[in-house]
Amino acid sequence: MWLRGPESNSFLSSLVHIHIFTGPCRVTADNETKYHPESWNEIANVFFVDQPIGTGFSYAEYGESVSTTEEAAKDIAAFIAIFFEHFTKFKGRALHMAGESYGGRYIPLFASAVYDQNTYLENIGMESINLKSIMIGNGMTDSFKMAISYYDMVCTSSGTPILDISTCVRMRQAVPRCEAFLKQSCIDQFDMINCAAANHFCNSEIQVPFMTTGRNPYDYTKMCEGDFMDTLCYPVMKTIANYLNQNSTLTTLGIDPNSPAYGNYSVVSFVVNAAFEKTLDEARPTYFYVEQLLHRGVNALIYVGANDWICNWIGNLRWVRALEYGDDAFGFTRHEGEGDDQEGLDKLREWGGVLEDDGEWKKMGMTARKGGLTFATIDGAGHTAPYDKPKESLELLKRWLDGKEL
Repeated sequence: MWLRGPESNSFLSSLVHIHIFTGPCRVTADNETKYHPESWNEIANVFFVDQPIGTGFSYAEYGESVSTTEEAAKDIAAFIAIFFEHFTKFKGRALHMAGESYGGRYIPLFASAVYDQNTYLENIGMESINLKSIMIGNGMTDSFKMAISYYDMVCTSSGTPILDISTCVRMRQAVPRCEAFLKQSCIDQFDMINCAAANHFCNSEIQVPFMTTGRNPYDYTKMCEGDFMDTLCYPVMKTIANYLNQNSTLTTLGIDPNSPAYGNYSVVSFVVNAAFEKTLDEARPTYFYVEQLLHRGVNALIYVGANDWICNWIGNLRWVRALEYGDDAFGFTRHEGEGDDQEGLDKLREWGGVLEDDGEWKKMGMTARKGGLTFATIDGAGHTAPYDKPKESLELLKRWLDGKEL
């Protein structure tokens, strides 16, 4: 199962993944499709869900909507139960729930709802769901730790210091204030008004300096292609929207011409995004759900394209370090505060393999594993790792589903 919702003030339809990232098709410039050999459904049954209500082709007949991940989780858990009850040949098979970007918040809560629902399903005589693992790619799982990491990625040797020194000094001075403000207003005691103010301060002092450079926040080694609000730095997004809004495509998909979804597909839903922003959904704690799933035997793969800025590897590694799972925090020293993001990196090792006909072993990234929890980076990939590095991403998936170490 694949879900997605990217950062950058937008909620992206999962149908984009079918046609550009992990799905079986790639959309061409002439509004046709071509076969994608590194599709994830080459090695697994994959289904994509447009959610929350209002994204992609999803809609509510009577105006229902959701504005928090907790609300959306109820819909997904119900859908999963109905799916397995209807498609009986899949009953009992392992379910792996995967997502990218805002999926870092979705997946932990959705998987927890599916797991907790099993007791109810068994009580009413239905078969429980065999939830095997979760997979989060370049996720926004802990916005608190991610906010601080934006400085590290563009001002320190942990990433690449691409901003000028004076800007980085200003950002460095804002980091402890940002941390304290977020901790007090969003974590220790959640206050809607103060938390919004804290996020605004951190955004203006730590995120805006990068966003004004014209670089691609999804791959900070590149410049943004086109206007960000129009293309999200990837012009192919508009090509996909045009393809999905063709009458022939809509007919093939069986979309009712009288439904609100007909001929009205858009890559992003700013309406849904605004609803989630209004509740400060992103600021809610999420990684505790990953922790609890691990304690219950549900494995977790956290993978990150190393060139991503918006949901980068440093911020993701920090929340992974903070997990209380096993004898210690994932084999790392617990980390709070700035400036020591390299602590524990000696626990990471190279992973790779042979992908080309030349038979040579190739480094694909860095990884660490503790029990059912694996953290991995993918070299040369940005926010959308399966798009940037399809072969490496597929190899990662193969080993994960086979239960092999990277």
